[in-house]
Formats: sequence, structure tokens, C-alpha cells
Amino acid sequence: MGAGWVAGVTRAEAMAAARAGPTTARRLTTAPALPDALRVLTATPYRRGIDVEAGIAEAQRAVTDALVWQLRVLAGWQPRPGWAAVRLLASGFEIANTRSLLRAMAGAAQPPPYRLGALSTVWPRLSRAGSPARLRSELAASPWGDPGSESPAAMITAMRWSAAARTAVNLPAAARWSAGEAALLWAREVFVADRRTVTRHATGLLGTAAVSAPSFAEFRARLPRTARWALEGIDRPEDLWRAEARWWGAVERDALRLLREARFDLAPVVGAVAVLSVDAWRVRAGLECAAYGGRAREAFDELLG
Repeated sequence: MGAGWVAGVTRAEAMAAARAGPTTARRLTTAPALPDALRVLTATPYRRGIDVEAGIAEAQRAVTDALVWQLRVLAGWQPRPGWAAVRLLASGFEIANTRSLLRAMAGAAQPPPYRLGALSTVWPRLSRAGSPARLRSELAASPWGDPGSESPAAMITAMRWSAAARTAVNLPAAARWSAGEAALLWAREVFVADRRTVTRHATGLLGTAAVSAPSFAEFRARLPRTARWALEGIDRPEDLWRAEARWWGAVERDALRLLREARFDLAPVVGAVAVLSVDAWRVRAGLECAAYGGRAREAFDELLG
């Protein structure tokens, strides 16, 4: 046990404990209007960047920006292995930046990228790519690996597979989450979007039998135990949104256990990243309820139980 782990784990526990939490998220769902919900957030860690007059898209972006900032702060307190773990678990933000960049290359408006700082894997290099071909080249020369195509959809999906595979290998405490996420990703890509691209990451996480399954039912049956839990009770691809919501709930339960069993090592840091990420996801859902009222509240209850 080193001083770095003591400081890093202590900060992780404190940040996780200070999250908004499910009670606050439910308060958002009953707010008369979005500005009222945003006023609730001014007393939470999401107060950074909150504008009570913002629309729903701007408000949800502010919540995500606050999460990025929290993870940057958390990473800054960690010894090198802890910092690397936070960066890996925050890979989704670099993927989101890359998705926006690809859309801009196709002529769409590009929102400001997330400010990743030390959470970046190779974003500064990716951000300077002027074409999909150059972007693919930069990915191939990085830990992300060659996406195998210059298609925007293929590149983003390949990045998601890469993140899941590297998480499973390098962060045992998060391996179950990665396997479940991989099952959801394959199910959505193949049985909703009708894109079947077998990669070594997909095969490694889910097994050859599962990725060769011709139907959703057979896919679910052939999944290894480490991934099958994510699709339990889901009989149709149309219900994957329920499975995705339950995935977040399972991640939170596991993460809270990691924090309760805290030692001065990597596990509670992984738990804190997950708890903070789930909290931001839940708050964004609560804001959607505030913006759209009863039409969204039933879905919120379905999502969060």
C-alpha cells in the first residue's frame, strides 16, 4: 500500500459519496418544468455549467461535461495504474468526440468536443485528422487498433469493441460489465441495425458460437455465462432498451459493492468511476422527465425500477 493509493482511494470514495443519487434524480422527474429541475441540480456536483434557462439538450450536455470534469479530477489523484483505469473506463467520451468529428467531415454541425485532458487516449491526434482515411490511420497506430474500414459506423463500432476488450483484459473488476456490454452491442448491431461484422474482439468476448447465431434467441442461448446475464428476460431485439437500462443498474450494484469492500488498490477506483457514470446517466433521464412530463415519467420508472 502506497501513499498514492491512499490518496486516490480516499478521493474516489468521497466523490462517489457526494453524487446526486437516485433520490435527487427522482425529484427531477416530479419538477413542474425543466428550469425547476435544473435548480435542484445547483446543489449537486452538476452545478458546474448549469444554466437554469437551458433547453433539455444543453442541460444534458452540461451534466455530461460535469461528469467528464469529475473523472478528470479523480484521475489526477491516482497513481499511474489508477489513472490508466479511469482513462480506460472513460473511453466513451473519446468515442463520442470521434463520432462528432466524423459527422462534421460529412457536413454536419460539430458540437464542442468533450475536454478530455488526461482522459484522452489519442484524441489530440484524432482531432487533427482531416478525412476518414486519415482517422482510420491514426486509430490503427493507437491502442484503439485498426477499425478495418473507413465507414463512420464501422469505425465507431470498432472503437466500442476495442474499449470493451481492453477493459475486460486490463480491469478484472469491470470484466463482467464489459462482457454484458458486448452482448448488448452485438445484439443491437446485428439484430436491430442488421450489421454483422465479426471481429476478434467480438469473438473473444462472446465466443464463436454466439457471434455465428442466426437469430436473436439462439444468440442469447449461446452466450457465455459472463455475458448472458445482460439479456436475461429479453425475448425480442425491440426490448433491448430495457436490457441496456438494467445493465446500468447491475453496474451500479457491483460498483457499490466494490466501494463497500474498499481496499487501497484499483477496485474502489473502478467502483467510483462506475457509480459516478451511472449517476450522470440517471440525472440525464430525470431531466428528460422534467422536460417532457408524464410522457417520460413512465419510461423513467421502467428504466430505474
